[in-house]
Amino acid sequence: MSIAIGSDDAGYPLKEVIRHYLEERGVRAYDFGVQDPRQGDYPDVAFKVAEAIAQGEFERGILICGTGIGMAISANKVPGVYAALCHDVYSAERARKSNNAQILTMGGRVVGPELAKTIVEAWLQSEFEDGGSTRKIRKIAAWEEQHRGGKPREEIAE
Repeated sequence: MSIAIGSDDAGYPLKEVIRHYLEERGVRAYDFGVQDPRQGDYPDVAFKVAEAIAQGEFERGILICGTGIGMAISANKVPGVYAALCHDVYSAERARKSNNAQILTMGGRVVGPELAKTIVEAWLQSEFEDGGSTRKIRKIAAWEEQHRGGKPREEIAE
């Protein structure tokens, strides 16, 4: 599996921790930036990662800013992409299992490095469960297609 990863200046330190953690696990992490902890706006990085996910270049992505909120809002603007803000293990698991989120966002000013690693691990180990939430995810995809000109995600399309 290869992961797209990115941060703004506020998320840079935690992004570096997570990038190294992924590499230690044998997961390829393509770094979309920022490369300098003194610069970077979260929308710029979030759009690049989300577009790469939408185009199928990567299966999943991780985005980190100060709170994780700005990254989630920005990434979710890209049609066909579902980004979930997770600051605990249960939410990370459910983001994948129930909501089929391809992007995990976290706040570098909210979670510490060890908790962040645990959250990432839970998210990576979780897969979408075709069950009770599938109908709801299809409703989201249908609304998106109708209102934003997006295309339905293949894994949930009927």
